[in-house]
Amino acid sequence: MENARAIEADAVVIGAGPVGLFQVFQLGLQGIAAHVIDALPHVGGQCAELYADKPIYDIPGVPMCTGRELVTLLTRQIAPFSPQLHLSQRVETLQPAPDGGFLLTTDAGTTLHAGTVFIAAGVGAFVPRTLKIDGIERFHGTQVFHHDAPADTAGRHVVVHGGEDTAVARAIACAGPGPQAAASVTLLYRRDAFQAPPDALARLQALRAEGRIRVVVGQATAIETESAPGGDGHGPERLAALRILAADGTEQRLPTEVLLLCLGVSPRLGPIADWGLALERKQVVVDTAAYSVGVPGLYAVGDINTYPGKRKLILCGFHEATLAAFAAAEYLADAPVALQYTTTSSRLHERLGVAAAPARPPASA
Repeated sequence: MENARAIEADAVVIGAGPVGLFQVFQLGLQGIAAHVIDALPHVGGQCAELYADKPIYDIPGVPMCTGRELVTLLTRQIAPFSPQLHLSQRVETLQPAPDGGFLLTTDAGTTLHAGTVFIAAGVGAFVPRTLKIDGIERFHGTQVFHHDAPADTAGRHVVVHGGEDTAVARAIACAGPGPQAAASVTLLYRRDAFQAPPDALARLQALRAEGRIRVVVGQATAIETESAPGGDGHGPERLAALRILAADGTEQRLPTEVLLLCLGVSPRLGPIADWGLALERKQVVVDTAAYSVGVPGLYAVGDINTYPGKRKLILCGFHEATLAAFAAAEYLADAPVALQYTTTSSRLHERLGVAAAPARPPASA
């Protein structure tokens, strides 16, 4: 964690949900470049994972948008500031740096030296749900993969476990045609009803009728393993099959060379609980003047924080991010920051990469 090996950053935003993205925007208006860290492989947080296609009605000036659309708009809004994204990474340690600022390390080995840090982690880092089956963890990354992980499925027996759009999409992709076409594809779920766009469901039904995708209704209960062929006839152990308790009460064996888990994600507070911050019910306590956690340069915004009167609403998080950005600008400059307006400030127009609006001619008498 030596500074010489760390990425230097004026600001690090932990969490790429809507509030984290808007934090990047407000920092950009203050001339502060941001690095963003998120455990997911894409930006959007809860909006992308939990309600991507559900309507949101309480964003100011936007009568209705889906979670996905909101993320798209926020991503477009921060584009002028070119934030550096560190995705599929979770912050493991956060501590004061010997020469000022903060040192952060991620589970991917990334180290950053930041002047300011903004915790916008929502309800915690989203981690993929997995199967609770004895011994299955040995094959994670080799034969067992989560929905966002690459996997070699060409010519192999593939089981896709899940019932949402991601599971349906992965099953369709594995069925081919194409270079990743599997020898067989089984879509495993607790019921024969899937949540996916109509065109995907129609394609799934067609592939089922052609015999290229088999749907099994049941629950995985165990795994079977075997020794892979080796020079001496005894290679390393590998996953061979899933044992299934079917809906009719019978046990089935599904040959499995690749298991794709599309079971969604769940939030976990994770290492944040070990950072020595004041917590109430797994939320970080802040003051409402700057949304500081009580450590100079360290802020918490959005659903991760708490204070008297707190409301877990996106628009409240936008307000918190705005005040936190002003506080950070004054902290880094060690001086008051003047309030400027995007309607009139040439400096903000320059940062946004837009031309100043032409002056309106005076109204005629």
